Amino acid sequence: MRGIAGATKPRLRVGFVLAEHFTLSAFSLFVDHLRLAADKDDRSRPVHCTWQIVASGVQAIRSSCGVCVMRDAPLGEPRAFDYIVVVGGLLHGHQQVDAATLQWLQRAAAEGIPLIGVCTGTFILCRAGLMKHRPVCVSWYHRQDFIEAFPDHDVVSDRMFLDDGDRITCSGGSGAADVALHLIDRSLGRSAGMKASHILLMERYLRPEKQARLQPRPPTVSDATMTVANQHVQRAILHMEQNMDRPLSVAQLASQLGISSRQLERLFHNNLGRKPQDFYRMLRLRYARALLESGQANVTNVAIESGFSDCSHFSRHFKLVYGISPSKCYRDAIQKQSSQEDFISPVGVRVFS
Repeated sequence: MRGIAGATKPRLRVGFVLAEHFTLSAFSLFVDHLRLAADKDDRSRPVHCTWQIVASGVQAIRSSCGVCVMRDAPLGEPRAFDYIVVVGGLLHGHQQVDAATLQWLQRAAAEGIPLIGVCTGTFILCRAGLMKHRPVCVSWYHRQDFIEAFPDHDVVSDRMFLDDGDRITCSGGSGAADVALHLIDRSLGRSAGMKASHILLMERYLRPEKQARLQPRPPTVSDATMTVANQHVQRAILHMEQNMDRPLSVAQLASQLGISSRQLERLFHNNLGRKPQDFYRMLRLRYARALLESGQANVTNVAIESGFSDCSHFSRHFKLVYGISPSKCYRDAIQKQSSQEDFISPVGVRVFS
């Protein structure tokens, strides 16, 4: 355990289980927030919180980018931690964790230790049978993979993480920082989290305390749509979601699926009752509305991000579907945030020590 000999007991103790080919950025963001919240300035001493990588084997754990990390300790007593974080990564072509690790996580759950799934770490918790009858937060990118692997689970893809008591699930990426701050808030106080975000130049923590962040690419497809059985339609929707800012033509979509444009149009009509280009525009408008309501981007940037050629074209379609202009949607979101805001950090001023 990374701690200081003779020091008082840390208020936050976090254990990490890293899957084979884990996402390095999610892990490092989580740890860096703990590191900066644990001590004064950026001394990085684990005074107020500690962190430790545990694993069943002694070999290095390879991340998805190829960087390897060594464990700090073998799997021991789960009660040594206040939280256990499972960081996932690549899904296909290999085993994420071994049977001994799954059994250890099951033991931790039985002993009441809160478990956190980050990125595809949520898949690991589900495979261990530890998410039964619980909603699971999954990245929009891995949503369809999750639905196919765990059809009986409720999946959430409209936020960065979901706190369900002794289970927290996180979409991954920068959402790992949100979860770390959530734990720091709870155990060390809001000022410690503010300090970490201030040093890391992550301004989102300066928002109102109760305001949850949306995933950068919010879900654009309803649960009913995602149950479409036809694999060509499912894959076409995935391509659409991955190309919001530069929409693909029907011919390009069909080419990527290995079918003709006419086949794709017929499949969309039979399964969704609309043309692929109309469905695509609906996805982009839903995405645009989510961005506007989050207050994270102005109308011009949202129009570009959602693939509309100009603001007037975007505004016309938006108002036709939602009955209000995108500018009013954005103003309402900003006004709501302003009424809730309780902290503003002066730019360039060192306010934490």
